Amino acid sequence: MATAGKRRPQGQLRIIGGAWRGRKLQFAPGDGLRPTSDRTRETLFNWLAPHIHDAHCVDLFAGSGALGLEALSRGAAHCDFVDTAQPAITQIAKHLQTLSAADRSTCHAQSAHAFLQEARRPYDIVFVDPPFTDELATETCALLHRFNHLAPGALVYVETGAAQPAPEVPGNWRLHREKRAGGVYVRLYAFDD
Repeated sequence: MATAGKRRPQGQLRIIGGAWRGRKLQFAPGDGLRPTSDRTRETLFNWLAPHIHDAHCVDLFAGSGALGLEALSRGAAHCDFVDTAQPAITQIAKHLQTLSAADRSTCHAQSAHAFLQEARRPYDIVFVDPPFTDELATETCALLHRFNHLAPGALVYVETGAAQPAPEVPGNWRLHREKRAGGVYVRLYAFDD
């Protein structure tokens, strides 16, 4: 999706800030694949600006990789990209090669839940943008907590359909920011360790 009045061609992603600002990347459109809009990403990364430099991130349910690629463009140290769709992961890996960022990233063709059960790294920033048709946001937040995947002061971004209830989150997570953008509700939680 693009800003008002202009629609981005289907299957195209534009990096909106940082070192790769303005780069346009192609991806194969798929059922349920809806990259976070430019406007929503701009809001999110304004929220994350004081925290993104040198952050270790994970983009769960990565899809087009929009959130993780934007984080790397803006100075994140590393990003893990996780998605069940092998074609999506293959395309993200190609983008990372093109952008000379393969050494700052790892791609995982598996479910977010399987990844979280195996991963051992604590993250500074976590992107949780699951399909809106499933109740995956609450389950994913619970797994992040259960397996201690959050570094002290970590931030967790959760995107859900506007008609969906807010995800249930652990008691030591604090709602830091929230906004409705059309049919999407975005929330940023802070982990108070």
